[in-house]
Amino acid sequence: MRRSALSTPDTTDDQQDWFRRPVPEPPASHRPSRPATGRRRLITRRQLAEALPAAVRKLNPRAMVRNPVMLVVETGSALTTVTAVIHPSVFAWVISFWLWLTVLFANLAEAVAEARGKAQADSLRAAQAGTTARRLLHWRVGTRDHRHEVLPAEELMLHDIVLVPAGEVIPQDGEVVEGVASVDESAITGESAPVIRESGGDRTGVTGGTRVLSDHLVIRVTARPGQSFIDRMIDLVEGANRQKSPNEIALNILLASLTIVFILSVVSLQPMAIYAHATQTTIVLVALMVALIPTTIGALLSAIGIAGMDRLVQRNVVALSGRAVEAAGDVDVLLLDKTGTITHGNRRAVALHPLPGATTEQLAEAAQLASVADETPEGRSLVELTERQYWVPPRSPGELGEQRPVPFTAHSRMSGVDLAWPDGTACLIRKGAAAAVARWVIDSGGHLPMEAKPLVDRIAEAGGTPLLVAVHDRHGARALGVVELRDVVKEGIAERFAELRRMGIRTVMVTGDNPLTAKAIAEEAGVDDFLAEATPEDKLAHLKREQAAGNMVAMTGDGTNDAPALAQADVGVAMNSGTPAAKEAGNMVDLDSNPAKLIDIIRVGKQLLITRGALTTFSITNDVAKFFAIIPAMFANAHPGLHHLNIMELHSPTSAIASAIIFNALIIVALIPLALRGVRYQPASATDLLRRNLRVYGLGGLILPFLGIKAIDLLIQFVPGLG
Repeated sequence: MRRSALSTPDTTDDQQDWFRRPVPEPPASHRPSRPATGRRRLITRRQLAEALPAAVRKLNPRAMVRNPVMLVVETGSALTTVTAVIHPSVFAWVISFWLWLTVLFANLAEAVAEARGKAQADSLRAAQAGTTARRLLHWRVGTRDHRHEVLPAEELMLHDIVLVPAGEVIPQDGEVVEGVASVDESAITGESAPVIRESGGDRTGVTGGTRVLSDHLVIRVTARPGQSFIDRMIDLVEGANRQKSPNEIALNILLASLTIVFILSVVSLQPMAIYAHATQTTIVLVALMVALIPTTIGALLSAIGIAGMDRLVQRNVVALSGRAVEAAGDVDVLLLDKTGTITHGNRRAVALHPLPGATTEQLAEAAQLASVADETPEGRSLVELTERQYWVPPRSPGELGEQRPVPFTAHSRMSGVDLAWPDGTACLIRKGAAAAVARWVIDSGGHLPMEAKPLVDRIAEAGGTPLLVAVHDRHGARALGVVELRDVVKEGIAERFAELRRMGIRTVMVTGDNPLTAKAIAEEAGVDDFLAEATPEDKLAHLKREQAAGNMVAMTGDGTNDAPALAQADVGVAMNSGTPAAKEAGNMVDLDSNPAKLIDIIRVGKQLLITRGALTTFSITNDVAKFFAIIPAMFANAHPGLHHLNIMELHSPTSAIASAIIFNALIIVALIPLALRGVRYQPASATDLLRRNLRVYGLGGLILPFLGIKAIDLLIQFVPGLG
């Protein structure tokens, strides 16, 4: 028979020989993979078909007034159409046609952006449709009175109390006031793993449309009809109630100002043209005006904003204000809780330290057996550690005789297992707090090695948590060694903080740990600074100091004690699983309740701002080429010297003007995918981003129109009336 790892070296008792057996190869490490969902197409045919009628409806001047630049283009289109009717010509009708297409393409960009969210909005509505609620009639705190009435979920009012048994859908956003249950949030978050929601603490928030899987929950409704998070997401993705952000309003004002300047310039041009005996027609003047005003960015501005909100919704984040999204792009300082954001949130077993008289094999085997019935994250991590690093395979039921698990209790502060052999002998294994297990060993007649206390102290001083493992068999009670638990830093988090640093964002870790432990974790994670032993008041005070220094600050939180800081932060992301106070204080809510999501939110905000800046740069610079196409065509006959400005050698004045207007319309369509997808964001300083914008979109805005206008001119020069 085999020898036991837990027996003393000179023991030959066959009954305890249960360790030495063929050891399988260690399992290959792997990461769980999410099911392949396929890449989302940027624009589907169905979305385009739905967008076209919407784009036509947006031609209504009352709708166009929201976009001053395109309203001017529409007015010019109407004016050229009237002129073409009075004085018909191929040139007049071609210009009128392409001016109307310019307006239509601008509306199409916005309509496509809205259509892309419609499918997601429909699926969100499906989560609400047909849901009924069990409204409790006489429930009070501390009672178990579950008498109820059944009614449609949309009839629930604020502060109603509802019962949701296992298998039923939660009818409305709310706060758990009784019970603990497993909840499937996949309909909202897309994640298949269920989560635990319970009354009390910071995990009380639930979302309408999710499903209770076990037990039951009693929920107090915290949203008024039509104001749930799903309703807000629907508004965001459809753009129904999207308010323009301050940045977008400021850019609209700038574009409107430029448009007024160019209108005045074109109007004042006609008297000079008359003086030079080169009087221009209304169609040519309108064409010049449309070519000079920033039509490209004016057409795409709304689509950029809607698409940015859509990207945020795709990450299951509800923005309660448009300003919050753009503020995320301007964040300078990021405050992150250590637990659950930088670290895994649960202590994990990282190492085993055997004491004299015991082997690593004995300690690993005993630690695993003592943790098999331990369903805490620490217990599961210990089983995983012994399997992965020490190659201890799990035991099958009954393999070691009768087993009686000893659950952890707050009184005993330890857990373990009692093994009973067929011959009547027993082996008791305990694992837990060092002081509790040491007392158990001494009370059982054993003693501790002198090396035990220094080892325990060294682990504790380094910020870890020591667990003592001991065994009591026929050879007496003895300590086998110490398990080291640590709040493990998440894989790849240091690289993400390095990326934020390249963005110019300073990261501050907030933790309740002592300064020594906080410093060690901060160095390992790569954060720039840390706030140790932080109280809610300390967190708020630190946030205010950062803002007083001129920084834009973002932070996450889920508890009532986080509410003051969330309200103060420029970007406050509340966890959907958190308390109503936290969700009301923040200006964003993360439906996944993942604190690390804040990093992704900042990327979305920066991408939105960069996309807007890049396309604004492109729009302004591409007007230069249209200027070189139209101005020589207008005055070359009166002033032959202007032929030198016809650097593209365009065929004729009419083909030059028509080519510029056609290109002006087509470039809007060409840029719609970029506006929806967003300009690729790479972490860099503001100076580097400006250089890239000027190099790629500024230079591209100069060169591409020259090539495009020349190509169109070559195609239309043989058209009668244009050539």
